[in-house]
Amino acid sequence: MVSVQDSHSNPNISCSSYSQTPYYYYTPPPSSARITRSMGRSMRTIRSNLYKSREEMPNYTENLTDADIDLHLGELAKKSSSDSKCVASDISEILEISRTFSDFSAYSSDISGELQRLASIPDPGPIGGASPKPEQEPCTGFLERETFSTEIIESISPEDLQPTVKLCVDGLQSASIAVQRSAAAKLRFLAKNRADNRVLIGESGAVPALIPLLRCSDAVTQEHAVTAILNLSLHENNKSLITHAGAVKSLIYVLKTGTETSKQNSACALLSLALVEEYKLSIGAAGAIPPLVSLMINGSNRGKKDAITTLYKLCSVKLNKERAVCAGAVRPLVGLVGEHGTGLEEKALVVLSSLAGIDIGRDAIVEEGGIPALVETIEDGSDKRKEFAVVTLLQLCIGSVRNRGLLVREGGIPPLVALSQNGTAKAKHKAETLLGYLREPRQEASSSSP
Repeated sequence: MVSVQDSHSNPNISCSSYSQTPYYYYTPPPSSARITRSMGRSMRTIRSNLYKSREEMPNYTENLTDADIDLHLGELAKKSSSDSKCVASDISEILEISRTFSDFSAYSSDISGELQRLASIPDPGPIGGASPKPEQEPCTGFLERETFSTEIIESISPEDLQPTVKLCVDGLQSASIAVQRSAAAKLRFLAKNRADNRVLIGESGAVPALIPLLRCSDAVTQEHAVTAILNLSLHENNKSLITHAGAVKSLIYVLKTGTETSKQNSACALLSLALVEEYKLSIGAAGAIPPLVSLMINGSNRGKKDAITTLYKLCSVKLNKERAVCAGAVRPLVGLVGEHGTGLEEKALVVLSSLAGIDIGRDAIVEEGGIPALVETIEDGSDKRKEFAVVTLLQLCIGSVRNRGLLVREGGIPPLVALSQNGTAKAKHKAETLLGYLREPRQEASSSSP
């Protein structure tokens, strides 16, 4: 585990500029290439006479066809009345976030689903008059068999649960990969829907036994192990068990090397741990942010969603904002703002707005063509997207005369005027404030410029 103290060992992150060379596993596809926008490209409304003659550049578009498979966060809100006030605070925060990340509002554990059921047909048992196995064999046989349906696993009676869990925990330490894989799969499904199972499994010592399997060379075993960790992390007390057992670095290893499903579930496990405020810095210090950026670029549509959501949670801490900018997060986020029909635009806007809260974040957003993308959003985005876009533009322009000039040259005034008249209450207020800055005489504004 990386402690919070470790995260401060180098408080001044070495990032001479936001565009430093990305980490070795940052391999952007063609879609993440620098988005080139000429000034004035986004305007579809009346332009200033000074800029009517600006040439149009070809539109940069990319239509992703991945099916939207939404991650749901409802289970995190299904806390009993006995939970602590701290937990209630986390739930409140998640529900607040869900207004932005709306399709994460009904969280269900084991988000990978059953890609491969343990089996749909019960084991027929011994044939004919076959002699019974020795006493110890049924235990080994239980772990070696892959013909149990998940319904059978999940419906084990309370009196049988404890010996079953112990059997699985012992199986995690077997020399047989097949037994390890089966044990991890059964723990995964036992922890899938039942909160009481998560408590018992966490107290049984399963977490330290699962962590080595996160680095297993067998992809299926690794997937079962990371999903089991995700499911267990939904119980509040298990979060500290998982973190203090050193799981964070192994989860990051899965983010770098796992299958697409394993990467998604690893990102979600980190998200679950990051709901604890004190873990955010240590997760960032352990190196989680660069592979999350890589998943946002190279992952499936759902992988992108998982990565963006986890980045959003981690970047509530300033040091992690800096890490995200240095890892190259801004470029793909700006690109996603302009991609329609993916379900990612609003989420990307939220993270951009967060990164605009620091100096290097604002510089990176402007450099990567963020102002034209934000103007386009104000022109034709949904009410919520327009709201996020104008908030981000205000952050970019409030202390920079240069950025105000870029916004005016992009033709931002007409859509801002329209927004100040027809937007939501918050959008109207922000648009009016921004228009006030744009109307300031240049000489007066320059006196407040850094």
